[in-house]
Amino acid sequence: MIGGPRRGARTDRYAHSDRYDHHGAGRPKPFPPVEHRSSLWTRPARRTVRSGLICGVTVGQILHIGCYTREGGGAGEGISAVARDPHTGALTPIGLLAPAVSPSFLATHPTLPVLYAVNEVAFGAVSAWSITPGGAEPRGQRDTGGDSPCHLAVTPDGQHLISTNYASGSVSVHLLDPTGAIGARTDLLVHDGHGADPERQASAHAHMISVDPRGGPAHVVDLGTDAIYSYVLDAGRLLPSGPRVHVRAGTGPRHLARHPDGRRVYVVGELDPTITVFEVDEHGWHERHRVPSSARDGLPQPSEIEVSADGRFLYVANRGVDTVSAFAIQETAPVLVDEVDSLGAWPRHFTLVGGHLYVANERSHSISVFDVDPASGKLSAAGDPYPSPSPTCVLSATPSMLATDAPNAGMVAT
Repeated sequence: MIGGPRRGARTDRYAHSDRYDHHGAGRPKPFPPVEHRSSLWTRPARRTVRSGLICGVTVGQILHIGCYTREGGGAGEGISAVARDPHTGALTPIGLLAPAVSPSFLATHPTLPVLYAVNEVAFGAVSAWSITPGGAEPRGQRDTGGDSPCHLAVTPDGQHLISTNYASGSVSVHLLDPTGAIGARTDLLVHDGHGADPERQASAHAHMISVDPRGGPAHVVDLGTDAIYSYVLDAGRLLPSGPRVHVRAGTGPRHLARHPDGRRVYVVGELDPTITVFEVDEHGWHERHRVPSSARDGLPQPSEIEVSADGRFLYVANRGVDTVSAFAIQETAPVLVDEVDSLGAWPRHFTLVGGHLYVANERSHSISVFDVDPASGKLSAAGDPYPSPSPTCVLSATPSMLATDAPNAGMVAT
């Protein structure tokens, strides 16, 4: 029986029988001891180097890369920045932008040059930095009240930051001030319930928050309860917006992607590797189609899903078989048009920028670059993978960052 959300204070440790690496390894997930809490958000700053800003930077020429650090079993040091060639897609290192503990997922402010990250460890946190001519200036660090935050997003009005805590199955809301700095936590909503898988779904596992750029309800994808919850914000608190949407038992929904038309939503399952297509209207969510995420043998264990800006193609990363699938979007079920090797191991995340797709291969410590054919949606490798330690997220800089987030601007010396 799937329970509903509740509000409550967090205990220091959650007693979960399914405390496993939720990225699919099936091994116990390492947590830092309590004494690490005081230095959770950021690492001690090293000597920084500032050189002249490079002029002529355009949208999408800078990428930020999140990672796992040693506290999360990874090899990264924090958020790094790279420059991309808009013609070839090739990446050039800039440097370490912000030393931080396991900044595994990143988000940007809709109007300000502010970058946000979750700190994915037991005593979870969210952190923020203003991108300035001197590099990255901290703009607040706050406890989420949950365990292992893995996703976050800023509301379209730029007033709140919402994050999902995987291990504790909860959703946190923080107020943002006019500068984008993180303020007090205004809500902590805990999901109740479980799913069909006794190991992976013994309790709720909030995995993603998707905000609506049009200002509609935000959707929380919960892997543990096989459900999608919709919320609206009222004075900083999350209120249900309609009944929760149940996917098929054992799906383990991980992420969703919204179609630009505003009426279609694509949900990818981590446990049952499928893409479920919903049509959303004033009467609710209606399941229309369901297709496999991969045509390869083995257990795909999908991770990220994204719709192209023109709404014609859908892409899914499959960690278990190390591929990226491309689908043509139609009024009927999506049609698989291509599936390529990710050129690395465990593709955990990707992003579409211009005519290229960038894949974060967590376990091979690399970012792969692919050309995207605008007519067919098919992918072709564009050069060798770029080395990056334990990458978990790739995010394009926003226009508001362009005047400040330029190559060699205040990067940390190596």
